[in-house]
Amino acid sequence: MSRPKSENRWLIVVLLALGLMISFVDRTSLSAALADRHFVREFALSSMQRGWLNSAVFWSYGACQMPMGWLVDRYGVKWPYTLCFLLWCLASAATGLVTTLSALIIMRLIIGVAEAVVVPATYRFLANNFEENRKGTALGIFSIGGKMGPALGAPIAAWMIVAYSWSAMFVATGLLGLLWLLPWLKTVKNDFPDHIELIEARRRASSVPLRNLLASPVVWGGLVNNFCYSYFAFYCMTWMPAYLVEQRGLSLADSGLYTFFSFAGIATVAALAGCAADWLIARGHDAVFVRKCFIVAGFIGGTTVLLGAYAPTLGMSLFWNVTSLALLGFVTANNLALCKLTLIPKQAVGLNTGLQQVATSLAGGVSASLSGWLLQIGGSYTLPMLAIFAFLLIGATNTIVMLRREWEPKVNSVENSYVCRSNPANADCRSEL
Repeated sequence: MSRPKSENRWLIVVLLALGLMISFVDRTSLSAALADRHFVREFALSSMQRGWLNSAVFWSYGACQMPMGWLVDRYGVKWPYTLCFLLWCLASAATGLVTTLSALIIMRLIIGVAEAVVVPATYRFLANNFEENRKGTALGIFSIGGKMGPALGAPIAAWMIVAYSWSAMFVATGLLGLLWLLPWLKTVKNDFPDHIELIEARRRASSVPLRNLLASPVVWGGLVNNFCYSYFAFYCMTWMPAYLVEQRGLSLADSGLYTFFSFAGIATVAALAGCAADWLIARGHDAVFVRKCFIVAGFIGGTTVLLGAYAPTLGMSLFWNVTSLALLGFVTANNLALCKLTLIPKQAVGLNTGLQQVATSLAGGVSASLSGWLLQIGGSYTLPMLAIFAFLLIGATNTIVMLRREWEPKVNSVENSYVCRSNPANADCRSEL
């Protein structure tokens, strides 16, 4: 299989980060529209309906994570990513042309399906091309894209809605993203396997089947961590603009600006924390222990979001709004490395990443819809923030208890795996089946 030249791998990481950024711009641009009273009135949306609409993309995104992980484990990164990228950009642009709520939901579901390739493809590339003491740095760079997407997308989307319309915003952000395809197609080598390589890829992937992943406490610990982390992150992506407008009295344009500060903060901290952990690991410290320390610190730091909920002044509220999400950045790269690379056999990275992303997308759907329901019954954003506080504490506890080397997924003998599938009655295979 063709591999990228070593001098190109960091450039490809940057492209993957930009791809992630574009996916988040297209995924979260709806949050700015949902803070626009003209958009809400046009579709006659209640708070509950806004929550369900915000969550639609996450349901299809989650449903397709494992199929996408399976796909990139066997068929490479370049062409599956290319085709899916094209599809989600076109669906995002088409969102600006719809006139009914049902059509709007369909576009969001299509975006979710296509964007499901992003994370499994990225982790497959990183597993193939980066050693342990470089993974945190690579993931720190990559994670910047996930934070700068909403950081830049929120103010840009808000500005375009104010200056033009919500419809123009969707069309422009969707079509402009297509420019990314030019450097991607030129830089990334074709890694689509030939017949012999395809057989070998299947053999490698079969050595860590899904049942082995589901039997590992590490995998379940990763699922819990990804849910707890993503619950807060996706709340900020889907509800922060509305919170700042409706409860704190900011204009739509100003809400976009403070959303930018929050996500720029977490992007910066995530990159620095990933580099710092790599530095410690390169000097002989245990990778699992180092990354767990950063993760726990980030979950505890994120709980300061509750201080913002009860802040008596606008200034204090905005300070804790930005600070809490920035502190969560200590979790970002280190949790990604630990749960999807460090404690996972290389041959199962794509499948496990797809599985982990199910929890991530489930958190997005639950966060968007549950926050809408809590807002509707409570009349303010205090209850949604209390829910965030609880999930962050669960994440910190789970990190300490569940993420251990001795609980890593087991690797089967490749040859034995194939014998067992052809002859499941064989006594030597019973432990595998």
